[in-house]
Amino acid sequence: MRILIVDDEAPARQRLQQLLEDLGGHEIVGEAANGAEALDRCATLDPDLVLLDVHMPDGGGRAVLESVRRSHPQVKFLALSVSDAAEDVIGLIRAGARGYVTKTISPDELAAAVRRVADGDAVFSPRLAGF
Repeated sequence: MRILIVDDEAPARQRLQQLLEDLGGHEIVGEAANGAEALDRCATLDPDLVLLDVHMPDGGGRAVLESVRRSHPQVKFLALSVSDAAEDVIGLIRAGARGYVTKTISPDELAAAVRRVADGDAVFSPRLAGF
């Protein structure tokens, strides 16, 4: 599975990349620090799945998701956020994300979430499932 990591914090991108590489079975095709980079990387790298930070300084994950889905509808999105606000969760899911998990998720849970989203399932952190 080809994964693009989008997060405005470099340490977060590095942790996610290391975690997914350690687990194996994934090819990290690239990373992006903002929405513009994410759009460019999605167009040039053709990922299967995007791990997408919800809140970024230049417009956020929802704008990225909506734009990429128009040009690359096959790309799956798993939103990652520190926010567990209902409006964030509902907004990203309505925009087309297949899952939404908080950044407090354990490495094993994140790996399972990535696999499930790649397989077409919807995935939510337990606290968020009620939204």
